[in-house]
Amino acid sequence: MRTLIATSFISLDGVVEAPGGEEGYRNTGWTMNSVEFDPAAYELKGTEQGEASAILLGRKSYESFSAVWPSMTEEFPQYNAMPKYVLSTTFRDKDLVDNWGETSILRSVADVARLRAGEGGPISIHGSGTMVRSLQEHQLIDQYNLLVFPVLLGAGKRLFSQSDLAAQKLELVDSVAYPNGIQKNVFKVQR
Repeated sequence: MRTLIATSFISLDGVVEAPGGEEGYRNTGWTMNSVEFDPAAYELKGTEQGEASAILLGRKSYESFSAVWPSMTEEFPQYNAMPKYVLSTTFRDKDLVDNWGETSILRSVADVARLRAGEGGPISIHGSGTMVRSLQEHQLIDQYNLLVFPVLLGAGKRLFSQSDLAAQKLELVDSVAYPNGIQKNVFKVQR
């Protein structure tokens, strides 16, 4: 069985919306302007890239990342080369970019469950808040890699489902606090 790892930049109050500067959100770009840059806080991203064997994205995140990541050969060489999966009921093959390697479209959470049950290494999920919430509700996420920023954003899209779910216990397996206030927290889901 493969491991599904949700990785996210998240505010202290759980917001994941527009961390990199996307339009339409009042606090857009909060990861860049809320704390002083500390490269050590982002070493997790390199570790994730080295450990992942595939990427799983929702449609909106795929459209956003596929517009920029293929040209970022120094920052994302391993991600650019690995297989990608897009979970979408509306996306079609003609919507895929042709310069970002092998990409498959999954149509349902059941498709994700089958992918997870198959052979292979860890699958890294970036962005894709709506999809992460759905996968959490179906108990398919195995690990959360979080960079928690010391900022409260109030309104915005949340990483975790607000549905009335049974408690999911987590085990903190790695944690570091950086001088700029960012905290790395890696949690494994207990089953």
